[in-house]
Amino acid sequence: MLEPVNVSLESLNLMTLAPMLIPIVGALLILVVDLFKANQHKSLYVMLSIIFLAMDFGALLESAGMFAEGGTMMGVFDVMLIDGLAIVSQFIIVGASMLFIPLALTHSRFHEFSYPEFFALFLFMISGFQFMVATDNLILIFVGLETASLALYTLIALHNRDKSFEAAVKYFTMGALAAGFYSFGAMVFYALTGSVEINQIASVLEANNYADIGYVLVGVVFMLASFGFKLSLVPFHTWAPDVYEGASASMAGYMSIVPKIAAFIVVMRLFEFMVHSGIVWLETILYVFIVITMTIANIWALVQTDVKRMLAYSSISHAGFVMAAVMIGTTQANSALLMYWVLFAFTNLGSFSMLWISREKGLEAHKGSDHSYDKFAGLIKTSPFAATIMALFMLSLAGIPPFALFWGKLYMISSAVNGGYTILALIMALNSAIAGYYYLKLIIYMFMKEPVIGKDGHVYAINSTLSLQTIIGFAAIATIFAFLFVNPLLEFITAFVYNSGY
Repeated sequence: MLEPVNVSLESLNLMTLAPMLIPIVGALLILVVDLFKANQHKSLYVMLSIIFLAMDFGALLESAGMFAEGGTMMGVFDVMLIDGLAIVSQFIIVGASMLFIPLALTHSRFHEFSYPEFFALFLFMISGFQFMVATDNLILIFVGLETASLALYTLIALHNRDKSFEAAVKYFTMGALAAGFYSFGAMVFYALTGSVEINQIASVLEANNYADIGYVLVGVVFMLASFGFKLSLVPFHTWAPDVYEGASASMAGYMSIVPKIAAFIVVMRLFEFMVHSGIVWLETILYVFIVITMTIANIWALVQTDVKRMLAYSSISHAGFVMAAVMIGTTQANSALLMYWVLFAFTNLGSFSMLWISREKGLEAHKGSDHSYDKFAGLIKTSPFAATIMALFMLSLAGIPPFALFWGKLYMISSAVNGGYTILALIMALNSAIAGYYYLKLIIYMFMKEPVIGKDGHVYAINSTLSLQTIIGFAAIATIFAFLFVNPLLEFITAFVYNSGY
């Protein structure tokens, strides 16, 4: 007969759950408020969301302080893992979410923000992403992944346009397939090692000297396919442009940032120990994924006639660019990945938000998109400030100094050179040059072409609210003055990554 085991609350270290529980409590509170007093103005739900995200950020600051003093923390039967990667990635997740949610204080035509369910689902989604990055348990990663994904599918559909429903269904279908691949890959690793903890899986495989290399290959292939979907790596990217086009522009910008950083952290935990073990075929597979994703996505972006789809393919290319850090596997590369994504968050969310403020309520019958290049033609004459801000974001995405992503690209390429991947560094630099063409194409339309006049005699105009202007202005300031904080940011990230053993 098994003896009962006494577990003390202190040994569970429940404080490790605090950052994830705060948005869950916020989501439940929003639902309760709506239950007892329906039809409240959306500003109430925006403020509640911001308050709970600020509390979440505060809990993360406390976790960061505890980590700085005592190192990596385990909790809740050693399922939770609070290390430097978990803390920095959660800062990015919560910070980007705090940038996004005030955009809900905009014109009533974006009706999805009038539903309290939107804000509740948004907070549930954030909690799911936090669970993904704050554990090395494959089961809890799956729970966090599905919690976040199911909420995100619904948020896309709430946009309530024909393309939004199509996008949500496509994303759901591809997400279900990715979940199946993940489950099968996790099953293979569990069968090989008897554990679902990534650290334990690494120890057992290394102790056996990767004797079952064929089965390891099967597990790796399924896991790569699963996260290939989540990171929209070629050839698993096919859903991304259609889903980005169907979602609201700001949600598309958010999707290009937060879900991907969560997936990158899991990929780093799962594959870097194998790369360090000298498995040549894994390095080759990753190399092919990286080069193909960067290059093919850039080529597709070159031929797009829709700015939103161009930015979608651009985001795919950036994901491939950053994926190089996982293969390089050094502390410098991992730090560069996280810093790149912080800078990318400001620039890309700002770019998509600029699309959002020029959205058309109803499209003419012959148009398939409301974000064609023609809409931006001559924007310098109709709205000089908007044209200047959009050009700023395009120059940053192209990696033009001294704007934000120049520093991200510089450190990523530098980490490739220092890691011995000189040819990869050259390919990364070449792809950055190719990408510059389609970013400059939009700038040429805005500054060197005449405004396009519609059938009713009007030119396309920019419409925005104070909240939208504030967020875009904040993103623009961060993009311009990145050189002032990029070194302290890199030092902060490197300290956390190094102390985590990555």
